[in-house]
Amino acid sequence: MASTAAGKQRIPKVAKVKNKAPAEVQITAEQLLREAKERELELLPPPPKQKITDKEELNDYKLKKRKGFEDNIRKNRTVISNWIKYAQWEESLQEVQRARSIYERALDVEHRNIALWLKYAEMEMKNRQVNHARNIWDRAITILPRVNQFWYKYTYMEEMLGNVPGCRQVFERWMEWEPEEQAWHSYINFELRYKEVDKARIIYERFVMVHPEVKNWIKYARFEERHGYIAHSRKVFERAVEFFGEEHVNENLFVAFARFEETQKEFERVRVIYKYALDRIPKHQAQELFKNYTMFEKKFGDRRGIEDVIVSKRRFQYEEEVKANPHNYDAWFDYLRLVESDADPDTVREIYERAIANIPPIQEKRHWRRYIYLWINYALYEELEVKDSERTRQVYQACLELIPHKKFTFAKIWLLHAQFEIRQKNLQNARKIMGTAIGKCPKNKLLKGYIELELQLREFDRCRKLYEKYLEFSPENCSTWIKFAELETILGDVDRARAIFELAIGQPRLDMPEVLWKSYIDFEIEQEEFGNTRNLYKRLLQRTQHVKVWISYAKFELSIDSPDRVQKCRQVFEEANKSMRNCEEKEERLMLLESWRDFEKEFGADSTIERVGKLLPEKVKKRRKLTAEDGSDAGWEEYYDYIFPEDAANQPNLKLLAMAKMWKRQQVSDTEQPPEKDAAAEQTSSPSSNKAAAPPEQQPESDRNNVTETEQENVYDDRDDSNSSSSSSESGSDADDDDEERKKNSTEEKD
Repeated sequence: MASTAAGKQRIPKVAKVKNKAPAEVQITAEQLLREAKERELELLPPPPKQKITDKEELNDYKLKKRKGFEDNIRKNRTVISNWIKYAQWEESLQEVQRARSIYERALDVEHRNIALWLKYAEMEMKNRQVNHARNIWDRAITILPRVNQFWYKYTYMEEMLGNVPGCRQVFERWMEWEPEEQAWHSYINFELRYKEVDKARIIYERFVMVHPEVKNWIKYARFEERHGYIAHSRKVFERAVEFFGEEHVNENLFVAFARFEETQKEFERVRVIYKYALDRIPKHQAQELFKNYTMFEKKFGDRRGIEDVIVSKRRFQYEEEVKANPHNYDAWFDYLRLVESDADPDTVREIYERAIANIPPIQEKRHWRRYIYLWINYALYEELEVKDSERTRQVYQACLELIPHKKFTFAKIWLLHAQFEIRQKNLQNARKIMGTAIGKCPKNKLLKGYIELELQLREFDRCRKLYEKYLEFSPENCSTWIKFAELETILGDVDRARAIFELAIGQPRLDMPEVLWKSYIDFEIEQEEFGNTRNLYKRLLQRTQHVKVWISYAKFELSIDSPDRVQKCRQVFEEANKSMRNCEEKEERLMLLESWRDFEKEFGADSTIERVGKLLPEKVKKRRKLTAEDGSDAGWEEYYDYIFPEDAANQPNLKLLAMAKMWKRQQVSDTEQPPEKDAAAEQTSSPSSNKAAAPPEQQPESDRNNVTETEQENVYDDRDDSNSSSSSSESGSDADDDDEERKKNSTEEKD
């Protein structure tokens, strides 16, 4: 306390904390403790050392320590560390009897504590009390026989003492409990250290029965091999293979067996072992086996052996695939292709029979497509590879009996069967097969194949009959009519071919009438019957007004070698243009005029070219409103339309467009011309400029109609903002004229 001059005590002012916000760096309790530890703020100085120089003082010290230990034990008897510390302290004072007593008291409290037994036995061994140590180990392994540490310590002690029979006796007692593998290996190594190979073999015999695993059998065999007992080692491997059998077979055993035989230079034995294993082990469990077999063949085998390994591996894979999914026909194809390359016919037939036995469960053609090719490959294999024609015939017959022809059929199998019979020179059987096919399930492909077959045999009368049957079955097939007519043409019967064409075009329903008409026309052209060709074109144009027909007609007239061919061609174009005036497809009309123009450029004069040029339409950009599927407004789209000059309905529109464009030019030129130069401009203006400046109604008709495509597009683009280019000083009459012009344009757009 500080005192003032008046003698009063003054209370110190408490500093006011102005900033009560938390500090940027926070200090935790852990940080404070760590700093205290680093600075050694809590370390106490060690107690002073005491030297005991008197026996009574030593007894007092012992009494005090014993009392402290006993107090700790009395507080909690179950804390074994207190017992161990107490016993070790007594041991340090060479009080072995007292330490033994403490250990015995502790064992009465907790006799299953492993550390307590170990400390007790170690104390006896340190003090060379061998019998006491044996007694402790015997008690420990009797009470806790599953604690391997006791057995290891006990056997080690006996072996260090040189008591080999006693150590063996302890091992035998241990093995009666069937311990883990390492214990057996310790026993075997103990016997091997004293060169007792026979006893070690006996231990191995017991070991592989207690722990019947592949690796233990392999260790047993290698033990025999390492000590030079080759016959015993081979016998161990053979016993192991017999012991595990086919149910629990393992690839590692066969790999080890094969390597053993390989070291003994028994290569044939190695090959037999690998093949035996591959025949009994599933593919997914034999990866290492395949790998070692391949390496062995590469080192000691020939090319044939290596190929056998690869084929065997692939066969295993395919077997697994077809077992998993018997209807996977692609896997069957790959499997059959593999065995066909390197297998005897009986094996290949067996796999083919297994494959074709998997009939598709559903009678739908798409499920049978891949399956039928199994039969086809089977028949071709029998015919081409085995050269067994009778078996090939049986395969085809079995396949045809299996297919449900009432629902669907496969023309390919019928045709292949017939072709096979022809190769066997059995023409009667081939015709019988095709006749049966057409009778059971007539198809276009079957009829075509039968006709081609008879054509190759040059049996034209049969071909005619087949064509008649074909056309009765499918009269709308234009290609059949054409082929029939071509056959008669080749045979020189033109009238018969013409009659066939006439029958064909008279059919009420055809799949490709345009192809049929074209063939008929080409036929007449080849026969140089130009009158008939013209009649055909006229008959065709009565049915259709297609632009390509007109163009073809015109080209035909042009191709005839006659003096008036150009005039006739031009007449055809004239007729086509007249007939297509009311055609809705303006693109087709444009195509006709373009063809006409190309014709005139090549064969016509300038006047005819100009005349056709005036008939060409103007391309105009327009807009139309789009409507969505739900009826809502979908906006506008731009499209191009064609306006033909000779159409009477479109003539006023063209005149109006031309007048509007000329008037627009006049307004722009009047606005840009200075007032002081008006007279001079009028005097020096050219006839063309005067013509452009004239009112639209005074323009010549030809100039008003000659509006280019670009001008029309500009008119449509600029009609909504025609006043934007005019100055603000225009008169009211000009503004009124602009309003009228906009009304005219809007009316034109509506039209």
